[in-house]
Amino acid sequence: MNKYSIILPVRNGGHYIKECVSSILSQTYTHFNLHILENASTDGTTEWLRQLDDSRIILIEAERPLSIEENWGRILSIKKNEFITLIGHDDVLHPDYLADMDEMISQNPGAGLYQAHFNLIDSHGAVIRKCKAMPEWMSPEEFLAAIMTTRMDIMGTGFMMRAEDYDRVRGLPDYPNLLFADFEMIINLVGEKGFCASPKTLFSFRIHNSTTSISSDLKMQLGFERFVRFLIKLKEKSPSFDKVIVENGASLVRFYCKGLSHRLLRTPKSSRNGLTVASFIQKCREFAVELTGSDDFDPLADHTIRMAKVLDSTSFTRGLFLLFKKIYPKPVLK
Repeated sequence: MNKYSIILPVRNGGHYIKECVSSILSQTYTHFNLHILENASTDGTTEWLRQLDDSRIILIEAERPLSIEENWGRILSIKKNEFITLIGHDDVLHPDYLADMDEMISQNPGAGLYQAHFNLIDSHGAVIRKCKAMPEWMSPEEFLAAIMTTRMDIMGTGFMMRAEDYDRVRGLPDYPNLLFADFEMIINLVGEKGFCASPKTLFSFRIHNSTTSISSDLKMQLGFERFVRFLIKLKEKSPSFDKVIVENGASLVRFYCKGLSHRLLRTPKSSRNGLTVASFIQKCREFAVELTGSDDFDPLADHTIRMAKVLDSTSFTRGLFLLFKKIYPKPVLK
């Protein structure tokens, strides 16, 4: 009987889908199914998948084109094996991924979530860097603190969880474009059990023109705001989580205030849905107060956030900055 389900949602997988599927079917541990949620591809992906001859593959085609939220939402309705892992169509599992994860689960049966170290690769498969180091065990409080202080690379692919737990927490919540949805899901999955990580590098996550980079500023900010609201509710449920969130709330808000305000500055005003850097900074102040219970947080103490606000304050300075970025695309606000 198969123990694992590898779940692969895809729409227009291009040439990456072939490398991804090949890496899955080449696992040294063979007791698994590959569930492919095919989302009405128009680039030949569907036809290529149909001709694959492997009894482990379960191809589930959509009757109509679905949004990314709808397609990933189908995971809740499919029949799954005891453990599941989700993978993006452009990511790659190393041959011993399942074998080593199976060994780790056997040795640490009480964890709520499992992960391995991984490489970040570019569009051509070259290694950009290794992921941030993770300890082999973290308590729920340590795991939450690591996420809030960005000490972990959270990429979605590679996390292993029990199917019944995934269904219990209702899987990936319906965030816009699923941005920040994996944060909420994995915190819920760790629950009160804890997190276990293999020290081995067992898969590769591809960095290129992803959903995150092409999503609108509005969806990014709405996703971040929903995650903050989730953390506020989490504070109310547990004194131990409340302590972690109060201690690390300012760090979380500062990180995303900087990143998203810089992203907004690089976006032409006509594509912003009325958003400004100043309005987002003010919202971040409010988020910090709600998370920490203190009004001590000052985002403008960070000179790069302060500069982003200044540059965005007039059409002239904003236009000058966008012109400069066309000439010199490398980051200048660090």
